[in-house]
Amino acid sequence: MNRRPLVIAAATAGVLATAAFALPNVPPNPVTDTIDHKVFKEKGKRFATAADAPTRTEAAFALPSWIPKDATDVRIRVRTTGHDRLIRFDLGKTPLDGPQCTAAAPRRQGAPDLHAKWWPRAVRAEVRAECGDFHQYQVAVRGKRVYAWTDGTPSPRAKG
Repeated sequence: MNRRPLVIAAATAGVLATAAFALPNVPPNPVTDTIDHKVFKEKGKRFATAADAPTRTEAAFALPSWIPKDATDVRIRVRTTGHDRLIRFDLGKTPLDGPQCTAAAPRRQGAPDLHAKWWPRAVRAEVRAECGDFHQYQVAVRGKRVYAWTDGTPSPRAKG
């Protein structure tokens, strides 16, 4: 009996399993960025401050207007085929409480099906506010760190 096809199949399965565990932990690079974009339909960016992010509302990585301009360590993950977004940032001196954010009980929305190493798993249980400009965002605050996400639900306060 020829065992060569079995050895090749086992080796291929081993390589694929190793890649499945290793790829999420590899630092961003052209290969992982291409896989994220082409296979998972996701893209991510990091900005030192919110002021460094694009300002055009049509830009994929434009931040919602309710994020303070002095926010730092801004990370955003977007679905390239929709409006799902994950955003994480650290507050500066400007508080989050603005006219576009309400502390009333937020309406629940679906969780975006996005994946980021910097996104905590249990953050949905900590929602304290709802913020909106074009889309409705669920917001959780842990100290100075803010986590916000949207599934693309239009905000009742949507402009135009």
